[in-house]
Amino acid sequence: MHIPFSSSATSSLGIEWEIQLVDRDTRQLRGAATVILDEYQNKIGKDVEPRAKHELFESTIEVITGVCDTVAGAKADLSSTLGLLRDLAEPRGLALMCSGTHPFTGYDTQQLSPDPRYHSLLDRMQWIARRMLIFGVHVHVGVRSQDKAIPVVNALATYIPHFLALSSSSPYWLGMDTGLASSRSKVFEGLPTAGLPYLLSDWAQFEQFMAALVSSGTVESIRDVWWDIRPHPNFGTVELRICDGLPTLLEVGAIAALTQCLVDRMNTQIDRGYTLPTPQRWAVQENKWRAARYGLDAEIMVDEQGTTHCVRNEIADLVDELLPVARRLECADELTDVLHILDVGSSCERQRAVARRADGDLAAVVDTLLQEMESRRPTL
Repeated sequence: MHIPFSSSATSSLGIEWEIQLVDRDTRQLRGAATVILDEYQNKIGKDVEPRAKHELFESTIEVITGVCDTVAGAKADLSSTLGLLRDLAEPRGLALMCSGTHPFTGYDTQQLSPDPRYHSLLDRMQWIARRMLIFGVHVHVGVRSQDKAIPVVNALATYIPHFLALSSSSPYWLGMDTGLASSRSKVFEGLPTAGLPYLLSDWAQFEQFMAALVSSGTVESIRDVWWDIRPHPNFGTVELRICDGLPTLLEVGAIAALTQCLVDRMNTQIDRGYTLPTPQRWAVQENKWRAARYGLDAEIMVDEQGTTHCVRNEIADLVDELLPVARRLECADELTDVLHILDVGSSCERQRAVARRADGDLAAVVDTLLQEMESRRPTL
């Protein structure tokens, strides 16, 4: 099976941000995506490619950027679309919000989107798909050839715990504190083609793998392979999908900058003849679990002898290493926003702090998440 790869000449950037529609009175998720998206398309014009689209449930809208050169450009693109959607949501008593899970809305109360693809998914996956009331941020970075895509996916897997810890924002599920920093990542792993990527040897093995999945009827295309990191042949990118939903534009920009800098550095290293390291899958799996459980307090393994370091310190060191790359890519400010997240805490930490102050009232958590979306910055 030949899979053509639309190579990207530069480390271009694209972001997908899954946004929740929240009823301002009840603080519950409420379905209105179809009517809002119809009005949005009318507003921008029928012939204009939309920057917002359906997700699995009617209470979710995915906001996407075009192909951007810089993180600042991607943030501006997202902000413009969010402004239009906010204007359409407010008259309906709805507000926009993002976190890996809604703190208390039940998945069994939510209406499926009209897209036939999602109805097919539910028919095949049943209860597993019905539970997918979860929200994430995906970052695409361009790579210059298919020969680089698999080595970059493999090497980027080392950083799965870093990204998951930074973005962890789903401590609550159905009104209960799960004890996890990221319950979303565990729910998502229920899908048979989700979770950690297979660490393949090259593009030919990826083609062989996809041919087997398609011919067996497991998937229709790469769109049905929901790995934490995957190559995206049509876009010519590597797509990072591990992150929980991020409540603020600042955090989205920080994650995007970290992703772009890492992939760009790997691109350059390959050009210089360097062989990117492929981590042991068992180590990645253990580190992912530790990040999902403990967030930025996780102690992750940094070698095959079991040496552990705090992921918070590993992230700070990584930012320092990548600053020269970030200056070249014009995203140094956004990359240093990663340090701001380390200072104020990830969203899961901030949510729990709000709940403690409110004697466990999760409506107060929703109010804070709504405020953070409006202010674009984490609230201390």
